[in-house]
Amino acid sequence: MTDTGIAAPDTSSAERILATLLHERISCRAFLPHQVPRQVIARILELAQQTPSWCNTQPWQVTITEGEGTERFRTGLAEYVRSHPQESDFDFPREYQGEHKLRRRECAMQLYSSVGIAPGDRAASAEQTMKNFDLFGAPHVAIVTTHEALGTYGAVDCGLYVDSFLLAAQSLGVATIPQAALAGSSRYIHDFFSLSEERKVVCAISFGYADTENPVNRFRTSRESVDNVVEWVSQ
Repeated sequence: MTDTGIAAPDTSSAERILATLLHERISCRAFLPHQVPRQVIARILELAQQTPSWCNTQPWQVTITEGEGTERFRTGLAEYVRSHPQESDFDFPREYQGEHKLRRRECAMQLYSSVGIAPGDRAASAEQTMKNFDLFGAPHVAIVTTHEALGTYGAVDCGLYVDSFLLAAQSLGVATIPQAALAGSSRYIHDFFSLSEERKVVCAISFGYADTENPVNRFRTSRESVDNVVEWVSQ
């Protein structure tokens, strides 16, 4: 019973499922070439569509590539990145400070170590960075956009949608990686997909089936303890 006298529902099974999805999901950085069946992608989208949003605006629009569409996109994107500066629709972080800088560095060092890149090897780390624009070999990418009139909170709602997409995909055995890096080439994305100027690129999600034999998919990032990120106010 709860303190209101209402019988509490048995949520143990649902909690275990959610905990499993959260703990087992990773940002996949090496994919197999196999296409995800269209019906599986459709189910991911159906589940993600249940995401809550401010005033039920559901600001997200999603463009998904497959087959030759993915190949044309990744080839053109890599060429574009090599010859154009970043131009995102939303400001990227001004800088990383304190614990944010430390966490970012820890993740980078784990990534480089997993693929044998020595500390300070800028050429190899730059080559690894370019794999973002090859979609890490993923057979699909989803481009998530919001309407410009909704501002920051439209982007926040899209962030909720991205998380729902990631967990829905994980529940169906599909690997994912959300990529802000692609948003840095928003002009290319607008032109390639003929997106309206009203749409602002939030991020991309590359997805497919994980190459579990690739060492880049074996490292795991840490998470801060709840005590270090939550403050309780009782009075």
